[in-house]
Amino acid sequence: MRIIAGEYRGRVIKSPPDSRTRPTSDRLRETLFNILAPRIGDDTRVLDLCAGTGAIGIEALSRGAEFVTFVDKSRRSCALIEENLDLLNIDEAKTEVVALPAENFTGRKHTIGWDIAFFDPPYEADYSLVLYDFGSEESTLLRDDGLLIAEHHAKNILPDESGHVRRWRLLTQGDTCLSFYERN
Repeated sequence: MRIIAGEYRGRVIKSPPDSRTRPTSDRLRETLFNILAPRIGDDTRVLDLCAGTGAIGIEALSRGAEFVTFVDKSRRSCALIEENLDLLNIDEAKTEVVALPAENFTGRKHTIGWDIAFFDPPYEADYSLVLYDFGSEESTLLRDDGLLIAEHHAKNILPDESGHVRRWRLLTQGDTCLSFYERN
């Protein structure tokens, strides 16, 4: 798996040895970051939920994001993310790796929100709990004008709204969809 653009462009990161983790394809990652490019700057905070290899968060750092929080319930995935961060010599002050299920992490109170949150659980997972947490009235997960992107299988239809978040864009590439949500 290769970093597409930015400071770490062309660098290869490690993939998991098993097939339980489904990394976002390079093509879809490139499409995603073409959309996100205007939103990424040196004060951008990114949340990579169900981070797997950390490719999405690392791509964001490569393109100039200030800070990335990587969350994955698998300790093996968290160790792989740490390995990939070390492999690229990414400053530890720019990252945080948390070993928790996504719904446990989003269900907590957070003092500082994120500008971009990317949620990519196993396709058979129940997305509703995390969508509920982002959409709850008292949610502090997203900063003002923050964005939640959920990657899902095309056959898994996500709601247009969940509480105070609404989908404003649906991008389909093959069997994979990206649903873009913002607070309303």
